[in-house]
Amino acid sequence: MKGHRIGYIRVSSFDQNPERQLEQVQVDKVFTDKASGKDTHRPALDSLLSFVRDGDTVVVHSMDRLARNLDDLRRLVQQLTQRKVRIEFVKEHLTFTGEDSPMANLMLSVMGAFAEFERALIHERQREGIALAKQRGAYRGRKRALSDADIAIVKSRAGGGDNKTQIARDFGISRETLYQYLRMSE
Repeated sequence: MKGHRIGYIRVSSFDQNPERQLEQVQVDKVFTDKASGKDTHRPALDSLLSFVRDGDTVVVHSMDRLARNLDDLRRLVQQLTQRKVRIEFVKEHLTFTGEDSPMANLMLSVMGAFAEFERALIHERQREGIALAKQRGAYRGRKRALSDADIAIVKSRAGGGDNKTQIARDFGISRETLYQYLRMSE
C-alpha cells in the first residue's frame, strides 16, 4: 500500500499567506503552524509527528520551515526516517528516506547550516538597523501598553494590596509587564 503525502507548513506570523509554500504540490493532508521558527511550541508539527505512518511522505517547502536550527533539523529528519517516513524538501530538491548515502547526509548538514547562518545574518542586520534608527531618533521601541493614568491606577491598586494577577488581567497585560510598570521610578 502506498503511503500518504502529508504537507507541513510554517509561517512566522498570522498575516503571512501559508498557501504559497506548497502551491503546485500534491498532498493528501496539510498541517500548518503559525509560529516563529525559534518557537519550541509548534502544535501542528507535534500533530503531524503523531499522524504519520510507515510509508508516508512528509513534504515541506524548505528546511528552514521545518526546523529551528541544524540540530533540530537533523533530529526531525532522523526521527521521521527511522519510522520509515520519507521527507521531501521542495525548495532544496532533497529527499531523505533513512537509507541515504553519506553524500545525502552531508547535503542535509550543509543546507541546514546555510539556513541557520542566513537566519543569524538576518537578525544581525535587524539589530544593526535598529541601532542606526535609535541613533537618528527614529526608533522609539515598542509602544507602551498602559497610559500614564493607567500606570497610576495599577501602582495604587498594587500598593493597596490587590492581587497582582488580577490587576494584570484587568488591564490586559502580562504579570511581567505589570511588574515592569511597578518597578518604574515615579
